Amino acid sequence: MKKIIAAMSAVTLSINSFAQTQENEIDAVNLQGRFLSIPYNDVNENVTVISRQQIENSPATSIDELLQFTSGLDIRRRGSNGVQSDISIRGSSFEQVLILINGIRMNDSQTGHNTFNIPFDISAVERIEIIKGSSAKLYGQNVFAGVINIVTKTSSEEQVAIKAQGGDFRTYDMSASGTFGSEKFTNLLSASNGASDGYRYNTDYQIRNYFYQNKLKISNGSIGLQAGFSEKKFGANGFYALPSYTNQYEETQASVVSLQYQQKFKNLSINSSVYWRRGQDMYLLVRQKPEVYRNMHIGNNVGGTMNASYESSLGTTSVGIDYRKEFLVSSNLGERKRDVTQVFFDHQFRFFNQKLEINPGASWANYSGANFFYPGVDVGFIINANHKLFGTVSKGFRIPTFTDLYYNIEKKSPTEMGNPNLLPESAVSSEVGYRFQNEKILAKVSGFLRNTNNAIDWLRDTSASPWRAENVGKINLKGFETEFKHQLFDFLNYRVNYTYLDNQYKNTGLSRYALQSLKHQFVAQLDVKFLKFFSNQLIYKYSDRLVLGSYNTLDEQINFRYKNFNFYVLINNLTNTKYTESNLVPMPGRWFHAGVTYQIKMN
Repeated sequence: MKKIIAAMSAVTLSINSFAQTQENEIDAVNLQGRFLSIPYNDVNENVTVISRQQIENSPATSIDELLQFTSGLDIRRRGSNGVQSDISIRGSSFEQVLILINGIRMNDSQTGHNTFNIPFDISAVERIEIIKGSSAKLYGQNVFAGVINIVTKTSSEEQVAIKAQGGDFRTYDMSASGTFGSEKFTNLLSASNGASDGYRYNTDYQIRNYFYQNKLKISNGSIGLQAGFSEKKFGANGFYALPSYTNQYEETQASVVSLQYQQKFKNLSINSSVYWRRGQDMYLLVRQKPEVYRNMHIGNNVGGTMNASYESSLGTTSVGIDYRKEFLVSSNLGERKRDVTQVFFDHQFRFFNQKLEINPGASWANYSGANFFYPGVDVGFIINANHKLFGTVSKGFRIPTFTDLYYNIEKKSPTEMGNPNLLPESAVSSEVGYRFQNEKILAKVSGFLRNTNNAIDWLRDTSASPWRAENVGKINLKGFETEFKHQLFDFLNYRVNYTYLDNQYKNTGLSRYALQSLKHQFVAQLDVKFLKFFSNQLIYKYSDRLVLGSYNTLDEQINFRYKNFNFYVLINNLTNTKYTESNLVPMPGRWFHAGVTYQIKMN
């Protein structure tokens, strides 16, 4: 592995220049920020964009599986095909990452286990924007380790895309999405349904998603509506509590509705939204006997944002306010509610013919009567059209979820206990990096630090003791990351990523989450086109966890595209590796899938 690391670093740092015949997909991408849409090349943070073409070629069957091929992202799955996943960035907990759908917050206030209940499948995704590192000065709480913004896209083009897929363990997925409208009013509608008997006892599932989005163009702006619903029903063999609890069962629902408004008036830009997210979670300890132990949680988050940016000779000044009301009615956690108010400020300075960019900013938050101040600054220096240096320093925070605070505090559970006295956790994050990009090559290298205070984790003294939520003190993390992508020929490109994490965590108790993080992560991807209609993508991943050991996986997809048809075969875990990612839940072995997509154009 050390040889791989050395080779990766050498390749990334010794960049060549090549002539190019193909446009780089991300050159024209505008990232959807809180205040403004920002061109990718102008961003001064470590950003990764997963494009539509990458999604179509990927052997992933769900959004969470797609994300696991990005270095620095640790997808700790229980089950398969998007059933239940925890998203971590650079050694964070799954509670410390902000998930957005078209800029709207999806984080669940009951528990982060339910945050990634996304109301559409992978076929509806236009692109995914990933910001690594704290961006609390722009997004507020939960942006402890990064932001993942999943973007869908409306269109006036009248077309329908149909997908049907089947695989081992009587697995099937069916979906349909369509776009329609006019030049001023564009729409997207998608629906999907998937199910499986499961790859081992009590891992069957059924997943249904429905999503609608529209956008009405107005003078120098737009008004948009999105509404979605997701439902999952699944056997949860060993997912929670102890692995010996093999008959657990869970049903979750997530709904989201939002209205967004954007408009530009000369030098002034407005970007605002109102939203509602509802989450429902029903859990049974024994699937066949609901009377033994049953939890029901229903949560609602209602909020709104108002953001404005003004361009002047001094640069671009942005201010914003965000208010959110969180409600929960739970058989286990009781009836809870709280208010979270946040105010944001950011200013962009440009010097030396706009080669040097400096963006200081800060957010202020009020939570349960306490006030918190979180400053930050990012800097970018454009050496020339291909070379850029970037750096960030910022403070981020996360308030405890209702599960962290109140789980079983009245029932005195022998297995898990919340803590109503928990304090918000905070961290100071910093990163320095270099990015090279031309039409043929994308290369990045960066080093980063994150020093956490009042870190929240679940601990126990012995394997027989109950888990309890605590502020465990300080966790100091440092690491580095390299990425290299090269379009070698028109028919062949490859990408290699590596992330190293040194997570310094000292506590006398047994940790439930902090020690599950990765130490080494290496991802290699090869894309080849051949015989005119065929393409093939092969992805290799090496993962080395602090306490769960190391493992290698290989995923493969081959496509045959002819006119409006795409026939494909994909194989997950080609080498049939035995491994776990979370809570000692065994992941699937080799899994074959075959499917077809068909695009119908109406005009």
